[in-house]
Amino acid sequence: MKSFKIALAQFSPHVGNIDANTQKMIEQANLAKKGNADLIIFPELSTLGYPADDLILRPSLTKRTQQAFDQLAQVKDIVMVFGFVNQTEDGQRFNSAAVMKDGQVLGIYNKQTLPNYAVFDEKRYFNEGHQHLVFEYLGHKFGVLICEDVWSLNVVQQLAQLNVDTVVVLNSSPYEVGKPQHRIETMAALVKQLNINLVYCNQVGGHDDLVFDGTSFVLNKSGEVALQAASFQENLSIAEYDATNLAFSKTSITPTLDTMAEIYQSLVMATRDYVQRSGFPGVILGLSGGIDSALTLAIAVDAIGADKVQAVMMPYTYTAQISVEDAAEQAKTLGVTFGIAEINPIVNGFLQTLYPFFGDAPVDATEENLQARSRGTLLMALSNKFGNLVLSTGNKSEVAVGYCTLYGDMVGGFSVLKDVYKTIVFELAKYRNSIADKPVIPERVITRPPSAELRPDQVDQDSLPPYEVLDAILYSYIEEDMSQDDIIEKGFEEEVVKRVIRLVDVNEYKRRQGAIGPRISSRAFSRERRYPIVNGWKAGI
Repeated sequence: MKSFKIALAQFSPHVGNIDANTQKMIEQANLAKKGNADLIIFPELSTLGYPADDLILRPSLTKRTQQAFDQLAQVKDIVMVFGFVNQTEDGQRFNSAAVMKDGQVLGIYNKQTLPNYAVFDEKRYFNEGHQHLVFEYLGHKFGVLICEDVWSLNVVQQLAQLNVDTVVVLNSSPYEVGKPQHRIETMAALVKQLNINLVYCNQVGGHDDLVFDGTSFVLNKSGEVALQAASFQENLSIAEYDATNLAFSKTSITPTLDTMAEIYQSLVMATRDYVQRSGFPGVILGLSGGIDSALTLAIAVDAIGADKVQAVMMPYTYTAQISVEDAAEQAKTLGVTFGIAEINPIVNGFLQTLYPFFGDAPVDATEENLQARSRGTLLMALSNKFGNLVLSTGNKSEVAVGYCTLYGDMVGGFSVLKDVYKTIVFELAKYRNSIADKPVIPERVITRPPSAELRPDQVDQDSLPPYEVLDAILYSYIEEDMSQDDIIEKGFEEEVVKRVIRLVDVNEYKRRQGAIGPRISSRAFSRERRYPIVNGWKAGI
């Protein structure tokens, strides 16, 4: 057995852009060779990107994949293990990994365990594989697995019984809070149990509503972390196997991020990748002087740069002067383009036009919604004229209970805080200020009571329970799938629980019409929490 170096190409594939992905892989392989790497491992479905959804069904995929293989075959003097869609002559389709050296395919592995839960839908596209792949190189026996395979104990046990020394795992494992550390801890226990080394290469980047954190790693049989790549950034890491010690030498280990840093970086990366890969020149958002838009603005600037961000303050009769001041101060601090557009004439025009219909009907939420919809119309007009993407600024708490206006504050193409509860919004704002030389979010924005400012002296708690209570109930109902009765038994007021759950249930129609946003939880309002809009289910047990 000889010593060797293995590279982990933690990169961000552009879903569907096979040519660009292939060129990136070639670049990574050439860089790895300069670092004297003998092997390089790429993420799951690295040629196509993950998830590719129905792009997988396109008739030309086989031809395009073959072109990728032809290009990769030009790489010499390094073993490449990469992911691709394998369509066989008998009509089967697999999520596969190829082992290639000097243009020759040494073996192909077909993923055996197809996840079909939460955000995963692989059984729609792929057949299950049934055979392991083991290859020997430099006197070392390698086994190949793909993502979900390594979470199936039977599959890993079967591979370990073939006397492999090291298992390489190609991954496209989506991020959620705490997931990076959970992976490492779970895999560390696994390698100790099965007495194998493990090389885990995960993709990174934002892909529509999914976020991939990377955080690739190498584990020795003892469970020791020999290498850990940074989260939320592309990275080429090289681990060295010492044949004398029969272990990977301990090398670069990037410390795990704390929770708020982890969430914040995930939102920044997701926003950057969505905007840039969608081809927008920049973004625009309504800056209200409240905490949600303030945090969204900070994330946008960190994602794509102040020169590509426009903020518009749209005051009305009920807008407090301090809101205007705070919005202007933050815009100046961050250096973004800033403007003020009074909406009084627009709202008054609507009211005048509608008076023959409304007559003397009492004022209610209708008039409040006209304010929000006036602002939404202005933002969309500016977006249409100059091409910038509108960022909506609602948070998960508001979206959950429908405390938002369709075609108003919900307009936009990307909702940065869609999966972030209001209580976490405050914590993220504090975190962002803590890493700046001076606060980028005015302190008053964080400390003053939240308000939509749609009527005199309005605060959110006029319509909602305190956010600490609301978020606790929402978390129990949405993330933990607890019943109404069980949540009440936890000690929450019965009427408050019933009202919150009713609001969640009746506002599914709103959520379906909202913009997508980055998933950071295990139950985001997107791919994994799917309820019929019209249904007769009664809350209770």
